[in-house]
Amino acid sequence: MEKVFDSNDFPARDALSAWAEATADAVMPTSFKLIGTDIFRGWVTTMPLGAVQVSAMAYSSYLTRRTPRLIRASDPEILAFGVTSGSHVIEQNRNRAALRPSDLLLFESSRPFETYADGGCILIQFPRTLLPISPRHIDELICRPLPGDQGMGRLLTSFLTHLTEDSTSYTPHDAARLGTIGLDLVTATLAHFLERESGIPADSRQRVLYMRITSFIERHLGDTALTAGEIAAAHHISVRSLHRLFHQHGVTVRSWIRGQRLEHCRRDLADPLKRHVPIQAIAAGWGFPHPADFTRAFRTLHGITPSDYRNQAHHHGTQAGTPS
Repeated sequence: MEKVFDSNDFPARDALSAWAEATADAVMPTSFKLIGTDIFRGWVTTMPLGAVQVSAMAYSSYLTRRTPRLIRASDPEILAFGVTSGSHVIEQNRNRAALRPSDLLLFESSRPFETYADGGCILIQFPRTLLPISPRHIDELICRPLPGDQGMGRLLTSFLTHLTEDSTSYTPHDAARLGTIGLDLVTATLAHFLERESGIPADSRQRVLYMRITSFIERHLGDTALTAGEIAAAHHISVRSLHRLFHQHGVTVRSWIRGQRLEHCRRDLADPLKRHVPIQAIAAGWGFPHPADFTRAFRTLHGITPSDYRNQAHHHGTQAGTPS
C-alpha cells in the first residue's frame, strides 16, 4: 500500500483541504464539512491493481457530498465496494443506509450521494463496465448494507483486509492478477446477494471456488483429521474435481495444506509474543501432532530446526530493538 495522505504531514488549518484534494485523485471528487471539530485527522493508502484499485482510509467525523456539479466536472464512472468500520450513514439512488461495522456497501461515482462518516473503510473500486452483471441488477444493490462477516461477504472482506495489511512488494503481473481476483470476488459477492450465481462467467466461478476452498482450509488447519473428502463435501464437489482444481494452480491439496501449516508455525515461532509457547504446542495447534514429523518437515523446508529458527528470529529481533 502506498501512502497518499496523512494529516500529520500538514498544518491543522490545511489538513481538510489537502484531504479533499488527495481523495479526489485517489477515489473521486467530493466536498467535505467537519462535524464537531475544527481539526481534521485522517490518512489514505492505495494499491493500484491494473484497472482495479484498493484503498484504505481512516478519518474523523465529517459530512461529504458528491453533487451533480462535481459529477459533471469529473466522473470516472466507477463502482466502489467497501467494508466499513466506525459509524456511517449514506444516501444514494433513493436509498439510505445506516451501516454497522463490518457491513459492505456498493456505491457509484455517477450519481449524487451524501455521507456522514466517522471511522474508516477499505474500498475496492473499478470501472462499472468491468462488472459482468447488468446495470439493472447492480442498481438493486446500490446503497444497501450487505453483511461482510459471513459467506461471500466474509471472503471479500478477508481478501481486502489481507491486501491492506500485507507488506509484500508485488510485481506488475502480481498486481494485475490480484485485481482479477478482487473483481471475481466482488462479482461473486454481488451475484450471491442477487441470487444470480449462475450468471457468473465460468472462469470467474472457478477462481472464486478456489479461494473459498483455500479460505475454508485455513480455518481448519489445526484439524489433523482434515481430508480431501471432507473439503470436497463442504463445497459440494467431488474429490476428483477438488484435485483437478488445485492442479490448475500448480499444487496438490496435500502439499498446499502442509505448506500453510508450516508457514503458520514459522510465523508463530518468530512472534516475540509467543516465545514462551512450547514448540510442540505451536506445531500441534497447526496440525502437526507428532513433534518429530514437524521438525523433519520444517528442517526440510527451511534448512534449520524449529528451535534454531526461533532462537535466530528472536536474537535478530532483540538486536533490531536495541538502541545504537
